[in-house]
Amino acid sequence: MPGDPGLFGPCSVTWQMHGDPMMWIAGLRALHLQALHPRAVRGVLQNSAACQRNSRGRRDAWGRLMRTAHFVGTLTYGTTEAAERAGARVRRIHRTLSATDPATGERYGIDDPALLLWVHCAEVDSCLHVLRRSGCPVSDAQADTSLREQRASARLVGLDPAAVPGDRAALAACFARVRPDLALTPEAREVDDFLRRPPTPLALVPARALLWQRVAHLAYGALPPCAHALYGRPAPPPGTVTRRLRATGCVLRAVPPALRRRLPPRHILRAVERLGPGARPAPYKLRRTAAILDGQDWQGELRD
Repeated sequence: MPGDPGLFGPCSVTWQMHGDPMMWIAGLRALHLQALHPRAVRGVLQNSAACQRNSRGRRDAWGRLMRTAHFVGTLTYGTTEAAERAGARVRRIHRTLSATDPATGERYGIDDPALLLWVHCAEVDSCLHVLRRSGCPVSDAQADTSLREQRASARLVGLDPAAVPGDRAALAACFARVRPDLALTPEAREVDDFLRRPPTPLALVPARALLWQRVAHLAYGALPPCAHALYGRPAPPPGTVTRRLRATGCVLRAVPPALRRRLPPRHILRAVERLGPGARPAPYKLRRTAAILDGQDWQGELRD
């Protein structure tokens, strides 16, 4: 394909997965997980307008969510130069920020590798968990491939790629190591409260009750049982959550092609403009990418 494919390119598992509409639910699940790490969530809230008690600060939490989505979109679908530039900006900001442990008074940097690794692992785990559980055709081999690919994203936020899990077994081991450190802190409660009832204009409160709370409830239900236990709020039975995830995924992925072409985020639209219509991500292409992992001719599949 003409043009710069960026960090991953259209043949990657990451390229196809990040174009799935269920990524938004995966993002909410990741935020719930990340908030359970006391040092990580303090680092965010102590340096964010989201922790301010005035209405402007609360609204800025939406801005933070949109900036995070923009960053992921740039790393996935932007040019190599754009991705490197975005990563350099994030590293530069992180180097200037720190947080304080209220119990000990210890001051620590936001760019602590252990904290960055937890944030990364919560993100990639949520992406894999929600997409696969909702019916996106990601095989075990593709799941491991996506984790290896995401080491490139980890490098851009300041992590050593060699220290980042590159398969599902290593990711599970990382969660097992961090599990004793997780706790429900006041900061985690604040994040949970925001995700359940984000501030909205009065006219949109009915829509929040009708749509957002269902989405947030679904993301919460997709958390692991240990997270439910820490938050102290019950979740529907796993089978019920899976059925709801699959139903939601089916509805979102069934949007007619003519309408889908008008819906993708601008990062995807720009990538298609740069690389051609064959670069558009789609769930069915994951079945094709499985061919290369099985030793078949993926490039031949793509040409066909």
